[in-house]
Amino acid sequence: MADSASVSNQAAKSGTKNEKVGQVVSAKMTKTIVVEVTRRVPHPVYKRIINKRAKFYAHDEQQTAQVGDTVRIIECRPMSKLKRWRLGEVLRKAVQVAVEPGAVDLELIQSTSGARSPRAKSSRKNAPEATNTPKTGRQS
Repeated sequence: MADSASVSNQAAKSGTKNEKVGQVVSAKMTKTIVVEVTRRVPHPVYKRIINKRAKFYAHDEQQTAQVGDTVRIIECRPMSKLKRWRLGEVLRKAVQVAVEPGAVDLELIQSTSGARSPRAKSSRKNAPEATNTPKTGRQS
């Protein structure tokens, strides 16, 4: 009986840290990433499997993680008001897609930026003018 108690005390002293695996949703802060952890649990009443998500702020000292990466975070001492995790390792890097500046059609973007097209202006000139008389049920 004493042997099993000493074994459990040793395990508590060495302390296995809590680990979670999730995706990086933000890496805009300095040395901080936001990791979204998704877990699948049955609904308490209807028993349908649903996804529950939680966001954790984690410390990334070398700033190696990027948005979309799958990472492992490890529980640690509180580093700030929200940061209680640190980056363990990057499990899978996300595919980074870069767009060449020449591939973007600027004319298309500028014409759809809220300004009316020249065609709409010319069609308005040819349309009959509307009168501003109020429509009432009575005729005089």
